[in-house]
Amino acid sequence: MLLTLQVALTCAIVCNVAFMIANRIADVSMPTGIAESGLSTIQSIGTDTKQNAQALHETDLAALRAIPGVESAVAVSSALPLNRNDSFGPACPSQQVFDQAMRTSSLFKGGDCPLSSFYDGTPGLLRTLGLQLVAGRDFLPGEYTAKSNPSVAIISRELADRLYPEQDALGKVMILGGNALQVVGVVATLARPELHGMGDGYMSVITPQLPDSTSEIYVLRSAPGDRDRILKAAEAALFRVDPTRVIDPDQVQTYSQIRDAYFQRDTTMIGLLIASALGLLFVTALGIAGLANFWVQQRTRSIGIRRAIGATRGDILHYFQAENFLIVTAGVVLGVLLAIGLNLLLMTHYELRRLPLWYLPIGAAVLWALGQLSVLSPALRATQVPPVVATRSV
Repeated sequence: MLLTLQVALTCAIVCNVAFMIANRIADVSMPTGIAESGLSTIQSIGTDTKQNAQALHETDLAALRAIPGVESAVAVSSALPLNRNDSFGPACPSQQVFDQAMRTSSLFKGGDCPLSSFYDGTPGLLRTLGLQLVAGRDFLPGEYTAKSNPSVAIISRELADRLYPEQDALGKVMILGGNALQVVGVVATLARPELHGMGDGYMSVITPQLPDSTSEIYVLRSAPGDRDRILKAAEAALFRVDPTRVIDPDQVQTYSQIRDAYFQRDTTMIGLLIASALGLLFVTALGIAGLANFWVQQRTRSIGIRRAIGATRGDILHYFQAENFLIVTAGVVLGVLLAIGLNLLLMTHYELRRLPLWYLPIGAAVLWALGQLSVLSPALRATQVPPVVATRSV
């Protein structure tokens, strides 16, 4: 009974832990829509507030593009996918929907106006980030603006499907923060800077708003193997342009480092969950093997009698395997019910998704295999008991 309960608890916990691991892995490996392997970033903080920001950006970008190996470079205000610098607001499909949301005080509650992240940057942003334009066009040179509000936008496909379901988003006029923007392009995927904040993770808007501060993030695209060298050269080039600027060494990084930092807690949790599941399976295997060893010791005379009346070694082996299979099966049946109950509890208190039913037969198969492997060594030892043992006194 104790072994059955142990198998049941192991089945319930391991099934849910495996599901949690799969969810974490899916989060960590989620696509952002940009060419991550070739991107590196460097944040520059200007100290001269009277400096012309646009002129500084042009000079800085010219110096960065002159570095051997740099394919393209742009300046952005602060937001990049997964860097947590999120600026967001409601995006409404029309002025009428915006006015209705204002009247009902539901503007920042999602619904027909999903909360979306804002991206901006200098010309060449789509090419530098490697964004895939699936409809429409890139921004025209005359559409970029520094001080006034832009009049056009490029949105992610997920936002386009949300705002204009079963319609072509191109040419539609969306309302973003009270400003009317015509949709001129749609990109396949563009993740938000903060995935677990308000709204969905892929609701994104790009506008031709030029960064208007001397403190910006420069994004450089190059071959993946050149990124470390280019970052060192970029830092030196920026200091040659303006020696008074401040560059935080922690903000001179490849995009891979940005992604790793964002998912650090998830990867740590994956390691802890894997260790806990393996530890629990190991303890269960020890329990099965220990009980089987105890049975062999207690049944040595019985085994000898069986051998004496004609039982083969294979019969003895199959006897212990069948006995273990029945015990583990009883534990698995109870464990499946406990797994479903535990999942419902996690859904209620920790917002975990519903456990797919196909995890249950996989968990059962793992425990059956574990039980058979654990009992194999004691069962083989039982097959070595000679028939002469039956003639000995108790």
